[in-house]
Amino acid sequence: MTPQAFRLAFASGLEALDGLPLAAARRHYDRLCQGFAPPLPSDLAVGDDAIAGVSVRRFRPARARDGAIVYLHGGGWTLGSVRSHQGIAASLAAGLTREVASVDYRLAPEAGYGDALADCRAVIEALAPRAVVGDSAGARLAMDALPPAWPGLLGLIYPPVGHPARQALGPDAPLLSGEEVLALWRSVAGELPPVDPGRAPARRVEVLAVEHDPLTAPLERAVVSWRADGAEVGYRRAPGLWHGALHAHAHLPAMREAWRDLCGALAARLDA
Repeated sequence: MTPQAFRLAFASGLEALDGLPLAAARRHYDRLCQGFAPPLPSDLAVGDDAIAGVSVRRFRPARARDGAIVYLHGGGWTLGSVRSHQGIAASLAAGLTREVASVDYRLAPEAGYGDALADCRAVIEALAPRAVVGDSAGARLAMDALPPAWPGLLGLIYPPVGHPARQALGPDAPLLSGEEVLALWRSVAGELPPVDPGRAPARRVEVLAVEHDPLTAPLERAVVSWRADGAEVGYRRAPGLWHGALHAHAHLPAMREAWRDLCGALAARLDA
């Protein structure tokens, strides 16, 4: 698959959400994302469970190492599920050879950001994972869910950092515009915990961004601030790609390389 073919297919799928009832839109989004996922590895056990009363989907390799990983999916806090992001969570489990618990946190508008955050915190507290990894809206939840001085590892894939303002965002890009970012942000801004923009969300952080994404410019500034704060921060940016391209990491060489680099860096830190 070429990058342009992915962009057109994903954009068409997102456009098809317009006008659908929310439940139908969520089902359509799940199918859209699943359409880019690679087959599940044959030695990966997948099962649904509940941790601290929160629904999760667990991905366990046959020879899993000790120390679980919590994964928080994206979808703008209104879409996404353990189904839409199954390909990512499964790939993460295979790449780290560790069990991954993907959290099916509550979504807006039925639930607020605080409810989603409470679900994520409950799973993290109960599971005591070695690492927490999130993409997009899930990456922001990961940053906000961690307790102060948390000793584990944090993995972030194109997260919205700080308190986005139009002048702070990068240029509009296919699949995500600045106005879309701000609209999603306004929907949760009243429930966000206070954030010190200069303070790193964890002491050890690995970050993946894409070239064409309005969230990348503020993220790169944040990486500089986090390093100045003393955090160990690894950073890579997939060239020529857009927000959401992680779903097609098996088909897009640039994303496949960046994803392997992120998983390799996470694995090296976990093994250290």
